Amino acid sequence: MRILACSLFFGMVLASSVLARNAQFGDPVIVSPRPGDVLQGVVTIAGSSDVTGFVSAEVSFTYADDPTGTWFMIAMNSLPVFNDRLATWDTTVITDGDYVLRLRVYLTDGSTREALVSGLRVRNYTTVETPTPMALAPEATPLSTITPTATPFPTPTALPRNPATLAPTDVSASILYGGLAAISIFVIVSIYLWLRRK
Repeated sequence: MRILACSLFFGMVLASSVLARNAQFGDPVIVSPRPGDVLQGVVTIAGSSDVTGFVSAEVSFTYADDPTGTWFMIAMNSLPVFNDRLATWDTTVITDGDYVLRLRVYLTDGSTREALVSGLRVRNYTTVETPTPMALAPEATPLSTITPTATPFPTPTALPRNPATLAPTDVSASILYGGLAAISIFVIVSIYLWLRRK
């Protein structure tokens, strides 16, 4: 009986240590944006990086189907976040296309944990695709037709003339006046030295 009680006790201690080890390492998560979302303008990336052993967290993105595996950092956090804003992503500074978002958490033991969101569609300068209606059976009648709508483009505004620009005539005049000034200084110094010798 004593052996059975000791076995149960050690079994519970071992199981609780394994469960505690698994529970101490949570997984980071990105709750927004979701896979397949269309992103425009400045986007708030929300989720959790609050993992036991947290050192820092990095939010980055890459092009979908990028063979090089290059990631571009959006933000680095030195404090864990729980169900809140992880970063703000200005999608207007990148080209329209499909992207993958990554939250990577660095831990005290040197390992990392990460969460990925794929299929993000940045559409700031191109039209947003609308779903194509599925083919219906011959006896069914379609309820409505989906028509694509264009996303308005921002109207570019003309910039004022740059006062620091130089015309070719300005450059030629500067060279001419500089040369005349140098020759004048040379003549004046020569006359001064010639008079001084006398």
